[in-house]
Amino acid sequence: MRLVFAGTPEVAVPALDALIASDRHEVVAVVTRPDAVSGRGRKLVASPVAQRAEEAGIEVLKPAKPSDPDFLARLAELAPDCCPVVAYGALIRPGALELPKHGWVNLHFSLLPAWRGAAPVQHAVLAGDEVTGASTFLIEQGLDSGPVYGVLTEEIRPSDTSGELLGRLAVSGARLLVATMDGLEDGTLHGVPQPADGVTLAPKISVEDARIEWTHPALRVDRVVRGCAPNPGAWTTFRGERLKLSGPVKLLTDSAELAPGELAVVGKNSVRVGTGSHDVELGEVQPQGKKPMRGADWARGVRIEPGERLGL
Repeated sequence: MRLVFAGTPEVAVPALDALIASDRHEVVAVVTRPDAVSGRGRKLVASPVAQRAEEAGIEVLKPAKPSDPDFLARLAELAPDCCPVVAYGALIRPGALELPKHGWVNLHFSLLPAWRGAAPVQHAVLAGDEVTGASTFLIEQGLDSGPVYGVLTEEIRPSDTSGELLGRLAVSGARLLVATMDGLEDGTLHGVPQPADGVTLAPKISVEDARIEWTHPALRVDRVVRGCAPNPGAWTTFRGERLKLSGPVKLLTDSAELAPGELAVVGKNSVRVGTGSHDVELGEVQPQGKKPMRGADWARGVRIEPGERLGL
C-alpha cells in the first residue's frame, strides 16, 4: 500500500522505521507537527519523525493543522491507501479522515478501551496495572473509540518507569502496526468494535499531578515517581526549592519510623523519607538548576538537619 505516516516524537520513530523496511508498503510522505523551539538556544528544531524521514529521503509535511486546505490538497495528490499514525499530536478532522481508502490507523499504547487519551502508559503505571499493551484501531471522531484491528500485551515490571515501558511498547507496537497494514492490504483484517464496558481515560499528566504527597502510602509514592518518569517528572520541595525525583524510590516494607516527608540519612549510601505507610529510600534526585545525582550524595551535600521534611 501507499502510506502517509503521521507521527511526531521519538516514540514514533520505531514504527516509521518498520514501515520503511517493509517490502510490501511504500511510505510516500510523513506528516508531523511543525518545528518547535527547543534547548537553551531556543532554536527551532524539527521533530524526531521529521528528522528520520529527511534522512530516508521521504517528503515531510508540517501543517499547522491537518485541516489546512494546502495540506489536504497535497494529501489528495499523494493518494495514500492508508495513513498509519503514532503519537502525531493533532486532531484529524473528517476532511482528512475520508481521503485514504483504509482511513487513518492509529497505534495506541494501551489495551483499548482502557486508557483512552494522551497518556495511556503513564496512567497504567500510576494505577498499578500489572499488564498493558498496544492496539491498532481505525481513527474516527470519538476519542480513541474506533474499531480495533490488533492488540499485543506487555507485562508492567515492578521497577518500570513510564519511559522504559513506552520504549518496549514502541518496538513491539511497530511490528503490530506493520502486521495491521499487511492485513488491510490482504483484506483479511477487519475492525472489531470496542466494548462499551471497561472504558478508562488517560488525560495528559500535568506538573501539578506529578507533585508527591508524602501523606500518601508508600506504594502510591512509588507509582507516581515511576509513572511520571521521565516526563513531567515527579517532584517535591526542600527548603523552599523544587526537588525532582528522577529515579524510582525503594520501598522499605520493614521500616515505618519516619513521619510523612521526614528525612533520615542511614549510613553513607541511603537517605530515607517517611510516607503515609512505610518509609522509602530515595533513588536519583535532581535539585533545582543542577544535574541528577544519587539521593545519598544530595543528602550529604545539603547536610540534612534532624526532623527536616520534604514537601513543606
